[in-house]
Amino acid sequence: MAGMDTNTDNRLEALEVRLAFQDELLDALNATVARQQKELDLLQQQIRLLYQQFRNAQPDGSAPGHSLRDEIPPHY
Repeated sequence: MAGMDTNTDNRLEALEVRLAFQDELLDALNATVARQQKELDLLQQQIRLLYQQFRNAQPDGSAPGHSLRDEIPPHY
């Protein structure tokens, strides 16, 4: 019977070790996801600012996609 207790203790200890490593991995992955979300938020904010600057730089407040081909030449 003592052999079964030792085997059970060994298996339980192995499971506890695996659980501890998985907890560490989960914490590391969670930190990575949180960091990446912050980076995504910052990049989205930068894109919005660049887009706003682009729109403000358009002549006469014209919409993006407006080109010189859309304008009527002065001789018409």
